[in-house]
Amino acid sequence: MLEQARSFFRSRGVLEVDTPALSRFTTSDPNIDSLRVAGPLEATRYLQTSPESFMKRLLADGYPDIYAICRVFRDGESGSLHQPEFTMVEWYRHGFGLGEMIDETVAFIADVLQRPELTDTVRLEYVTAFRRFAGIDPLTASLDELAIAAAADAGLRESLGDDRDAWLDLLLSTLVAPNFAGRQLTVLRHFPASQAALARICPADGRVADRFEVFHGATELANGFVELRDPDEQRRRMQADLASRSATARRPVPLDEPLLEALESGLPDCAGVAAGFERLLMLASGAADIRDVLTFAIDDQGD
Repeated sequence: MLEQARSFFRSRGVLEVDTPALSRFTTSDPNIDSLRVAGPLEATRYLQTSPESFMKRLLADGYPDIYAICRVFRDGESGSLHQPEFTMVEWYRHGFGLGEMIDETVAFIADVLQRPELTDTVRLEYVTAFRRFAGIDPLTASLDELAIAAAADAGLRESLGDDRDAWLDLLLSTLVAPNFAGRQLTVLRHFPASQAALARICPADGRVADRFEVFHGATELANGFVELRDPDEQRRRMQADLASRSATARRPVPLDEPLLEALESGLPDCAGVAAGFERLLMLASGAADIRDVLTFAIDDQGD
């Protein structure tokens, strides 16, 4: 399957690149915790949660379409679909819009799995999916309406509080995604602007972002964007992330100034996507647990 993935990109003239696993910088995303490498405070290093920052720096430096297949690391992630170390396939295409990136992501999954029937996808707007399966409009529903849709008790209401995106993520995982077709790929597109991450805001509707995810059944396989190119907006989002991390007592991380400098120098118009390779292996083999497609899972490695 790794060879099939590389063949897919070679046939499209996409260049393979190598990116560092260790860096002085890491993602500011308040929903992701990075693994730190011990050392003096001024020498703190982070195992990378994604090759994204380095790949965008390459694009800003003039590289053509690129892809990477690499190990990435996320703290606190362990379960039937998660491991703290896993394999990510990430790629970037110059000039692609949201529809083109979705088409290529679906083609990649079908090609790697050698299942051409998977190109017959269900494509849903985020708002449409929530209206259909959760009975609410995710862009306009009040926090109380979100909590009622989630059948939240007092403890859950206290835990999630006024974090609107946390409520939406909960509803997506418990009410929306479980209704996706079990034998097809479902593409969910145009996430709320508050969940844009590194995506641009949709030019046709400022309430949503040019972001999509691909699911097989309820399992997410890939997450992609038309990339944000505005360094000032990216800095604002990162600073908001850091404020959120501080408010929730999560570990502080340094601002990724090299990425911001790359955006200031000029990131080309592009779209990118990341896919979890082990989840593709699970789909190929019918495994229900990610540990069944790993030679050594983190809890099987001994002391």
